[in-house]
Amino acid sequence: MYFYTARQPILDKDKNLFAYELLFRDGVENVFPEVDSNEATSRMIEGSQLNLGLDEFLGDKPGFINFTLDSLLKKYPSMLPCEQVVIEILETVQPGKRLLAECESLKAQGYILALDDYIHQPVWRHFYPLIDIIKIDFRATSLDIIMQIKAAIKDFPHIKLLAEKVESNEEFLQALDLGFEYFQGYFFSRPEMMQSRALSPAQMTLAELLYETAKPEMDLHTITSVFERDVHLSYKLLRYTNSAVFKRRTDIATIKQAIVVLGQAELKRFLSVLFTAQISSDKPAELMRLAMTRARFAEDIAVLAGFAEVSKAFLTGMMSLIDAILDEPMSSVMSKLPLSKDIKDALIDGIGPMAQFLQLIKFYEQAAWDDANALILSLKLDSKSVPDAYHTAVQWANEQMKALGDH
Repeated sequence: MYFYTARQPILDKDKNLFAYELLFRDGVENVFPEVDSNEATSRMIEGSQLNLGLDEFLGDKPGFINFTLDSLLKKYPSMLPCEQVVIEILETVQPGKRLLAECESLKAQGYILALDDYIHQPVWRHFYPLIDIIKIDFRATSLDIIMQIKAAIKDFPHIKLLAEKVESNEEFLQALDLGFEYFQGYFFSRPEMMQSRALSPAQMTLAELLYETAKPEMDLHTITSVFERDVHLSYKLLRYTNSAVFKRRTDIATIKQAIVVLGQAELKRFLSVLFTAQISSDKPAELMRLAMTRARFAEDIAVLAGFAEVSKAFLTGMMSLIDAILDEPMSSVMSKLPLSKDIKDALIDGIGPMAQFLQLIKFYEQAAWDDANALILSLKLDSKSVPDAYHTAVQWANEQMKALGDH
């Protein structure tokens, strides 16, 4: 069964990855049968646990999954391992005796409990001993209400506050100042403070290699010589080509051999990953993972769309967060990099098919399913294949993070 699932990162105070929220939605009404929230939850469980395995989505991090009262009463959470899942009680669930009994049962089994989009009511006080995390819509909740919630839970120091819909660094700093412990939103994927900085010699070497591999006919001698003048880069290349990702029977010992074995498409992919990793060394690791996921997702969408230059789509996805990585306007970064005009058009002006691929990826990240499905139809993509492409991209990004050994 194919299904639509997005994962959204939840970061801690140091912008390290704490967990993911898994968001499940059905597709276009006319393409997919409508399901109520209980069926959506049960299909989320079926897809993640039985078909795909939570490990692919979550790695070693916990996953927040939404539950209605009915799905709690049907004991759906017990199908999932308590050490891997945070039970998120939807805001539509009203506090009452049945919910309290279920929460007590889940806590006894070792589950972590969270309240989603918390709306403050005194009756929730009966639940506070059982609740671990309270999620607050940071944009929709006034400062007065936040202070009321903080006062209400002051006798329950085990409860952590999670700010949702944090979309800028300013909002992150405000929430941090108010005592929030966890933060959900794409604030980390946006520039913090605009500046302009020169790329280091090592970064310019990588940019030069990206330019060389983007040519229709790759010059093996030139590329080999560029690698050979950078010991660190050569080490990275050999380590990558000998990594478990490729499952090779014999080790690769020379730069030229590594380049030939990888081939142009894989080499270009490796270089764009390495370039992004190097310039994002002082940024949250999740920003790098998101860039990698976008790159592979864009490439697979391009394949589904019958787009001829899939490696350009990959590079567009990889570079789509370069402004946040460098804290510099996209147009300024693009002026320094030897990338093709259609990649720059997509990233700066949102023009062309690659810009559409990128827009679809952003809809997917935000779980904006109606918008995503409208664009899937417009691009004439096979709607059953898009979720698979996303799952593949997530898995691939996880593998690359391990292979690079940087995070």
